[in-house]
Amino acid sequence: MFDLDKWKEIWATLRSNRLRTFLTAFGVFWGILMLMLMLMFGSSLESGSKRQMKGMATNLLFVWGQQTTVAYDGLPPGRGVRFKTSDIEVLRRLPGVEWLAPRLQLGGFMNNFTVGRESKTGSFTVMADYPEFKNIVAFAYEAGRFINERDIAENRKVCVIGKAVREQLFEPGEKVIGDYIKISGVYFQVVGVTTTLRTGQQGERDANTIFVPFTTLKSAFKMGDRVGFFAMTAKPGVDGPELERQVKDALRRQHRVAPEDNLAIGSFNMFVMFDKLNTVFLVLALLGWLVGGATLLAGVVGVSNIMLITVKERTKEIGVRKALGATPYSIVTMVMKESIILTAIAGLIGVAVGVGFLALGHFALAQAQDSPMGPPDVSLWTVMKAVGILVTAGALAGIMPASHAASIKPIEALRAE
Repeated sequence: MFDLDKWKEIWATLRSNRLRTFLTAFGVFWGILMLMLMLMFGSSLESGSKRQMKGMATNLLFVWGQQTTVAYDGLPPGRGVRFKTSDIEVLRRLPGVEWLAPRLQLGGFMNNFTVGRESKTGSFTVMADYPEFKNIVAFAYEAGRFINERDIAENRKVCVIGKAVREQLFEPGEKVIGDYIKISGVYFQVVGVTTTLRTGQQGERDANTIFVPFTTLKSAFKMGDRVGFFAMTAKPGVDGPELERQVKDALRRQHRVAPEDNLAIGSFNMFVMFDKLNTVFLVLALLGWLVGGATLLAGVVGVSNIMLITVKERTKEIGVRKALGATPYSIVTMVMKESIILTAIAGLIGVAVGVGFLALGHFALAQAQDSPMGPPDVSLWTVMKAVGILVTAGALAGIMPASHAASIKPIEALRAE
């Protein structure tokens, strides 16, 4: 039952030494705030990483040719490995491959081409792709579509342009779909305008890319049977290292590369990166709970020590209470309540300040699309756990002082100085 007199008594006790109460409460406040800030930091890193990978399949593998380092089958080391169109069907037949997207960049890797329309020009990346690429890197569309199978089969001179290409070559509100742009003297009809789902450097690259049918680029610019690199995803149940092994073994056989030559074919495995990131995020979360919990524990120890001092100062008062018939249980509950109230008030203020920082950080980082940090997301369940820790910590902090208070004998208490 709610007893107003007891709560007034607790409040009076806490007010009797305001500086001590404030310093004790500040330790708990700082502990819970540190816990929330550490969790926010880990959440922000995770959010930023996922934002940068948004739109990309997490079961993704890229492979490209490099140089052999081992002599094999009568061929010397130092030979360049260049993929061919004959490799496409070989990789499509592999049991672990779900989607396969051969890719080729006009002018080679990291080279841009001057693209024009009427009096406007710009330097952009020109990529030759198959329709399967849209299943590997997802796009949203301002208008139109992506490359389709008929574009490939009929060698159509069509293209899909990124948002930045549209902004540089077309006026605002001007019709884009059906118009033409000129790539190195060859006209391509625009059939789609993409908006990237990725952010940062990857998003900037997507926005400045022009996608054309793979077969059209090869025929229009005399590219022969070259393939620049392959992007692919694994079927459900096939893990990243297994897919990578299947693909590299097949390509080594195709290009007469020694089985032990691990440098002839380069690769980037999103599986491995994603697993490593998840491990990093888990470690950060555990570190947040560890550091924040240790700081909170220091505050709780401070509460316990202060309550012991308070019990010692009130020894005569406790002796009088027991002499007048107060039970050990009533003494224990009195001390425990004071400890829990002090801890809870300080902790809840810390939670409120932490939520304020969370809201501020979420607003600021949501606007900064290029930041490696994303909007932090600390769940309500995490906040509830923090509050539960507070109540438990307050109870633990009061156990020792309460036990000491309950063991005080009335006669000895009345004699205490």
